[in-house]
Amino acid sequence: MLTILVLHGPNLNLLGIREPTVYGATTLDEINATLMTLGKELGVSVEARQSNIEGELVTWIQEAPSQFQGVLFNPAAYTHTSIALRDAIAAVGLPMVEVHLSNIHSRESFRRRSYLASVAIGQISGFGPQAYALGLRAIVHALQHKS
Repeated sequence: MLTILVLHGPNLNLLGIREPTVYGATTLDEINATLMTLGKELGVSVEARQSNIEGELVTWIQEAPSQFQGVLFNPAAYTHTSIALRDAIAAVGLPMVEVHLSNIHSRESFRRRSYLASVAIGQISGFGPQAYALGLRAIVHALQHKS
């Protein structure tokens, strides 16, 4: 059975109360519950983790190949700042789909650059919580159809 690691970056633990006009009213627990249900439908195991600490996210990525086949990742603000996260993804070689609740390309100019996009197999943004479900479907499809 495929096992997917879902990583949520900084401030995503505040979903539901943090800038609901930008990020919506859905909580992180609700997103994770939806992903667990969808994972069962797709026949994969899903494990979700959130951290506000860049180094902890790097460590989880480095450890991921021993138990996961792919990563679904919302790096949040680290998208635009973290070469360390980019390098960790590149180093471990696991397929990764980058997701964002808001459309980062239509927001402030500093949010339009993703350091992780170059090592992702794809990026989904702007669909609110549905971005995670689309991302999970995308990573599972990629893994199941890998040549």
